[in-house]
Amino acid sequence: MAQVEATTERIIAADAEAVFDALADYKDVRGKVLTPRFSEYEVREGGDGEGTLVHWKLQATSKRVRDCLLEVTEPTDGQLVEKDRNSSMVTTWTVTPAGEGKSKAVVTTVWDGAGGIGGFFERTFAPKGLGRIYDELLQNLATEVEK
Repeated sequence: MAQVEATTERIIAADAEAVFDALADYKDVRGKVLTPRFSEYEVREGGDGEGTLVHWKLQATSKRVRDCLLEVTEPTDGQLVEKDRNSSMVTTWTVTPAGEGKSKAVVTTVWDGAGGIGGFFERTFAPKGLGRIYDELLQNLATEVEK
């Protein structure tokens, strides 16, 4: 099994602290900025960054739905890590300053891919598809924090 990785980034016209706080706000903001590919969103514990346990289903493709139960940690300033209890998937959100009143938000998701020919297609196409999903989510986040 090879590890599969998808990374997306966006410059947002808001300071890094505001962007990070919005991302870490699973109670109010995160549910609003998710795309239609996410369903059954539910905060099960916490709701603000470290210690949050959140559930959603991610419709990755027309046939592939991931049932995600994510534990949230904040290993360093400006970083959220969501570890899925149901799979090997780990998503890391990193927000850093990018000039006056701007920030750079980067989201990277990694997981253990399938082997064989299925794994080849997963490594080839899944990062692009997930990248599109997260690009839309980052656009929604930008719209939310740039108000």
